[in-house]
Amino acid sequence: MQKFDLLIVGGGMVGLTLALAVRQQSELSVAIVDNAPVGELNGELSETFSEEPEVRVSAINAASQQMFSNLNVWQDIIDQRAQPYHDMHIWDKAGYGQLDFSLNDVNHSSVGHGPEQLGFIIENKVIRNALWHKAAQDNGIEFFTENKLQQLNPSDNEVFATFEPNSNNSQPMPIVAKLVVGADGANSWVRKQMNVPLTFRDYDHHSIVATVKCQQGHQSTAWQVFLETGPLALLPLYQEDLCSIVWSTSPEEATRLSALSVADFSKEITAASDGKLGKVTLVSERFTHPLTMRFAQEFVKGRMVLVGDAAHTIHPLAGQGVNLGLLDAAALSQTISKQLNQEKNDGGVDNNHWYSDKSLQQFARWRKSEAAEMIAAMEAIKQTFTPQQSAIKLLRGFGMSVLNKFAPAKALMINQALGFKSNLPELAKATSHQAAQKSNSK
Repeated sequence: MQKFDLLIVGGGMVGLTLALAVRQQSELSVAIVDNAPVGELNGELSETFSEEPEVRVSAINAASQQMFSNLNVWQDIIDQRAQPYHDMHIWDKAGYGQLDFSLNDVNHSSVGHGPEQLGFIIENKVIRNALWHKAAQDNGIEFFTENKLQQLNPSDNEVFATFEPNSNNSQPMPIVAKLVVGADGANSWVRKQMNVPLTFRDYDHHSIVATVKCQQGHQSTAWQVFLETGPLALLPLYQEDLCSIVWSTSPEEATRLSALSVADFSKEITAASDGKLGKVTLVSERFTHPLTMRFAQEFVKGRMVLVGDAAHTIHPLAGQGVNLGLLDAAALSQTISKQLNQEKNDGGVDNNHWYSDKSLQQFARWRKSEAAEMIAAMEAIKQTFTPQQSAIKLLRGFGMSVLNKFAPAKALMINQALGFKSNLPELAKATSHQAAQKSNSK
């Protein structure tokens, strides 16, 4: 048997961030199981990026950026390619209201120092490659990529994990871990092994994602229009004339749009965006998937924990899904680190181990509360823009116009979008040294 302190199932952005955070804060040994590895050649990433951007992107807010910076991986990410955005323009297709956000709207007094941008749009592949490469350099992290897990058998003291044979009929020795973390996405295999009840609701939206070219360029701005059938976001990419689109619409409309020719789809998206970016042209494949709210009724069960999409999924209209998952990783690593220090001080009392149920349940309450809050906020926004009666559209537009001129409310909203909250994990905060450097550079 192979023994590890922590077994992380899922080597995506959240699982890798958790592994790096745990290793930075402790000497715990970590195993990562993921069957889609990032290749390496002579210690360097062998996987190169095509000239065309990957369709799947994430909006990385200031809190997540700070996490990556504290893990010494942010420079590796932006050295590949990333696009900052300095403004956000949101409007109602009905034409009655709009919201504009910029760095001037940030409440600097509440964050201590101001960011240099509202966020970054980065391809998922770029982030994952940088995190994987960093993790591969750590001798305390071991990857298992050849075999799928077959079964998890938890006991009071550990979890026994077995593998399926691979195509060559080889099979690694079982893993024994003190704690297992499911970071394996919305259709989490670990969650099924835990037999955790799931609260879910169909948003009655399908999301179309693709890359488009914009005649007038993206202007380092994130654009979002609320249409009758749902929101359309145009997110700036690393080339000034390229945007990633996330078009959330009814299943019927998604089917119709996906079946259109490139020319006709381009006309539709140009019209939907009111020509604010000029002529918009589709330059990639279109990918469509249904949108569902998921919320695991338990984030912790025995020696197993859920983080990221394995624990919760939300509507992409505010682009906060990945940031919420990264905060899960930071919060869990902080919980483990705090408990390790307490265990050391207490001389390793049996009921005070770093994987004690008490500490893990504190983590669960912390993260469930924030996930529930985010789910409720997304639902409120979606419901606000759903009714299309003239009177409601007029009232909605009036409210947007008033809000657009009310600085305190705008500052609160943008600070929330940046991820600046009172209960942030330490990993998402700037160190005093970093804050001083930033202040002295101004």
